[in-house]
Amino acid sequence: MIFGIKVEAGFFLYAGLSGMTVLFAYNVLSLLRRFIPHSQIAVGAEDLLFWIVASVYLFDRMYETTYGSIRWFFLLGMACGAMAGWALLRFTVKIYTKLKKALEKYRKSR
Repeated sequence: MIFGIKVEAGFFLYAGLSGMTVLFAYNVLSLLRRFIPHSQIAVGAEDLLFWIVASVYLFDRMYETTYGSIRWFFLLGMACGAMAGWALLRFTVKIYTKLKKALEKYRKSR
């Protein structure tokens, strides 16, 4: 494999990891909202602050990885990483739900 392609593939995977990081951070924020009720103004302020911090984080990752140039494959990598993270979260929720139902069924049969 050509050395340049290896580097670009590494950038793409790093971009995917960055996209997953932002997705998981937003899911943590939404979980906190479920446990602690917020007003609409607080939710709006939290979202604004989150997206400002996420923008700075993603810009920093892009700047360090691609040396200041905007490359579309990095943006595509972030989107693919976010989609892969979303699929992983949904899969984890399905497994948890099935395991919980099986344990409840086992508990009732004892």
